[in-house]
Amino acid sequence: MNGALLVAGTSSDAGKTLVVAGLCRWLARQGVKVAPFKAQNMALNSTVAADGAEIGRAQALQAAAAGVEPEAAMNPVLLKPSVEQRTQVVVLGRAAGEEDAASYQRRKPALLDVALDALEDLRARFDVVVCEGAGSPAEVNLRADDFVNLGLARAAGLPAVVVGDIDRGGVLAAFYGTLALLDPADQAHVAGFLVNKFRGDPQVLAPGLHTLRARAGRPVLGVLPHAGALTLDAEDSSRWTRRARRRRRPSGATASTSR
Repeated sequence: MNGALLVAGTSSDAGKTLVVAGLCRWLARQGVKVAPFKAQNMALNSTVAADGAEIGRAQALQAAAAGVEPEAAMNPVLLKPSVEQRTQVVVLGRAAGEEDAASYQRRKPALLDVALDALEDLRARFDVVVCEGAGSPAEVNLRADDFVNLGLARAAGLPAVVVGDIDRGGVLAAFYGTLALLDPADQAHVAGFLVNKFRGDPQVLAPGLHTLRARAGRPVLGVLPHAGALTLDAEDSSRWTRRARRRRRPSGATASTSR
């Protein structure tokens, strides 16, 4: 079976979507036949593929970066929040009912099989599949039935890279804490870390990266600069919350008083 990689994150909005898109574009430019994949996406923003299948807009963007047509297998499960605490479930591009949190948990084992079949199909047709996680793999309350983060990695035998947003602050602790909360079998899939949205002097950051490697036993595989002009539709509530807070900022407020 052909190669695949999971790009996980320390949190939502860490930059997983753009990292996957960037990897897809770079691999495509090297002549590699590559496809994106996200087992489960939660977003109101969707795209309709050529065959009528509905998938997350992020996976359509990643497919464009890879130079391939988007398809249902790239996002086999799409959750579209409808009303408070309920969501529409789209499976392989087609609406498949509505669930609340409890009923969706009961449905997850069957969706794992759907996701694994979709990933296997892509791996049979592409040289490399770059998979995107969701939220954080350290959400241990969701681990039992997880099929988008390290549950997927273990089931499909994938190495994982963990992306962290240094612009939020505390990224080294986020990396170390994410790894520490995982059980040993999950930890074995984590190949390294990727610092995202860096604005400063790399020489100032270097001692922290050395300490992280010494304590976590994993390398930092890269440091990506902050690219403020790159924006995507929000796939989680945190980005909407921050934007709304900025819109509500009173006239004359300073950065310190508006936090």
